[in-house]
Amino acid sequence: MASPARRLIAPFLLAASFAHSAFGQVPGRDVVGPARDLYASARYDEALAVLNDLRPADEANAVSDRKSIEQYRLLCLLALGRGTEAESAIAAVVTADPAYLPGEVEASPRVRAAFSEVRRRLLPEIAGSRYAEAKALFDRKEYVAAAEHLRRVIALLDDPDMGGKLPDLRTLVTGFMDLSLASSAPAPEPPKPLVVAPPPPPAVPQPDPNRTYTMGDKDVTAPVVMRQEMPRLTPAMKVQAKERGLVEVVIDEQGRVTNVAVRESVHPMFDAELLTFGRGWRYKPATFMGQPVRFRKMIQINVSRQE
Repeated sequence: MASPARRLIAPFLLAASFAHSAFGQVPGRDVVGPARDLYASARYDEALAVLNDLRPADEANAVSDRKSIEQYRLLCLLALGRGTEAESAIAAVVTADPAYLPGEVEASPRVRAAFSEVRRRLLPEIAGSRYAEAKALFDRKEYVAAAEHLRRVIALLDDPDMGGKLPDLRTLVTGFMDLSLASSAPAPEPPKPLVVAPPPPPAVPQPDPNRTYTMGDKDVTAPVVMRQEMPRLTPAMKVQAKERGLVEVVIDEQGRVTNVAVRESVHPMFDAELLTFGRGWRYKPATFMGQPVRFRKMIQINVSRQE
């Protein structure tokens, strides 16, 4: 059976308007102008040669420029019947902009189906790579940028072409999103003195007893540590221990830990002790509009190799 890319080159695949639609163009920019003119003249080999020499004009528009170049490369390869290379061009477009999928006006159903198939294959790898970039920003304490990158990872994980893959990655992304938002939140401004009598207070929202809140929820105050002893890393453990770990705890309305899980391992033996210690931790419970609620907290473990 022919591959999806080879099936793209059927004679009825592309309408004449395909090359002159929004496909491959950015408002106010025309990085592929010469190549587009050659393509319109059916000089596909020459258009490919021009595209091979094109580079993004500047860093600010690198992603959109690269996508435009690869989109016109795809058109030329399809016109020349080079289906395998066309599939590589689709992969380059998806890598440059994972959220992109051509619309019905831009491309035939077969082209759109090929894009979806390539996206289903590449999205898990791209999501993992984007998560690594976000984690690196978090480790450098660039919390605002890390939160924005993590939101994009969540969008990829929610994409229908992801097919529900990488559920464990979603847990990590959500945890680091909570930590990033908590670390980047500005200090609250002091209350201003009232000069007039306040209006009657609005109805206070009630917490959902079936919900586990996080730092991403509005009007939630995080729990306060009352007892959070950490196990001791023995010298033998320190030799093989990782520099950082991550543990997730669920704290109930009485401040007790009802669930503890290691999300990033430090050392197998240390992890086991950490689970035991975690069940004995105590907190002043989180509150929603002043009422105690169940809360999921992510705790980063930093390993010191000094005695």
